Amino acid sequence: MLALLDGTDPGLTEALDVVAAVDDGLVHGFVRVDEDRAAALAALAGAFAGSPLRDRIAEAVDKIAAGSIADEHLLALAAARVAVFGAVHDALLTRVDSALSRTRAPWQGQPGPAAGAANLLVGSRSWLRELAITGWRGVDHDLVTASSQVIEATLADPELRRLAVLLDGLAAELRAASPIATLERLPVRRWADLWSRALLLAQDGGRAGRAADAETVSGRLLVLGADVHEHGTAVQVQVHGVLEAGGVTRLVRTSVTAGKVDTIVGPAIWGLLQGFPVLMTALAERRSLDLTDLPLLASGDLIWHDAQAKAGEPADPFATARVLLPGALAPAVPPLDRHPARIAEPVFVEGDSAIPLDTTRLPACGPLTAGLVAGASACIGLLRWDSGKWVVQPIAVQATVKKKTTTVHTTDWALGPTDAKAAKAAGDAVQVLRERAGRLLRK
Repeated sequence: MLALLDGTDPGLTEALDVVAAVDDGLVHGFVRVDEDRAAALAALAGAFAGSPLRDRIAEAVDKIAAGSIADEHLLALAAARVAVFGAVHDALLTRVDSALSRTRAPWQGQPGPAAGAANLLVGSRSWLRELAITGWRGVDHDLVTASSQVIEATLADPELRRLAVLLDGLAAELRAASPIATLERLPVRRWADLWSRALLLAQDGGRAGRAADAETVSGRLLVLGADVHEHGTAVQVQVHGVLEAGGVTRLVRTSVTAGKVDTIVGPAIWGLLQGFPVLMTALAERRSLDLTDLPLLASGDLIWHDAQAKAGEPADPFATARVLLPGALAPAVPPLDRHPARIAEPVFVEGDSAIPLDTTRLPACGPLTAGLVAGASACIGLLRWDSGKWVVQPIAVQATVKKKTTTVHTTDWALGPTDAKAAKAAGDAVQVLRERAGRLLRK
């Protein structure tokens, strides 16, 4: 991985600077475009002079600078922004594959047809247009609340779930940040990422692929480890592993999600995921998984069905990382997922790492701590590009504790904490929630 630290990609900084024209416009609102912002938008259009998007982006920039804003103009800006980040992502991932000698499959997914009710897509685009015209600084309670009806209806449509979750998350962040006009600093790039991605998903045919288009696979899944994403209302465990199926060894991932309330945190979240007993057992006991007819998307995502899997023999993730990870075929990345922040490549690090181990993402639900990472002799992690530099997010480590080599994973407590204090805290949190629910029902 040392090759990742050799030099920088030419044009990368300039490419990221170009999207500032869109980000700044979203801060102040595209209804108020002064000369400096018009010049920045013109520079964005110039960056696409040799691309198929040239005419659409140039027209959009001219119209917006003149004060004439239509849906197709905002769509062009969102597409331009996503395309720039996609190009940066591809350049970075090419460096990763070269440094790791990793082979990657070409993208073969097909755009999905129009998904869900057309009126919900129109309603979603309408709210996103109002945000762009008003700007983050002008967002108030009424504008955020205006999204409630369309978000609720969109959440009820399974075909629009990705769009609905994005809109719901953006609305929640805007509501929590209000009054935005008084904030000293805004998460400018994050909100612009959410807005542009949502606007593309809100177009007819905005899906990049469907489970119905998936390949059906049967074989053995050897788990490397898992990343845990925890929010106030949901938790997701994203498992990375090596799949042996059909004579091919592939890098894959699979995710399971559960709704939660903000009082369920830390080790208590594993109680929300016991609807997936086979997967949780394999994670906690470090076993392989025998899969039967599971859908596998072109993105390398297995659509998890617990009933179509069976926990197999014990399988050491570090042995898998040493032996099988280097030769596993990496999946292609879907177009809308091509963003530097979404790079999370499984890697194996042994001895001193030239790339920093990032402990800021360690989940509070498992036994893996910053102290264990600091003393690790080997690590399975996710290679990420964060704030302009490469870091490795540990998901499992081998370390010496009390003169004995021990292996610790983020998911060791998937069947419940083995530490007495953590187990008591997890049980107390669930018990409090049950008592509150019982009182509400009695009322």
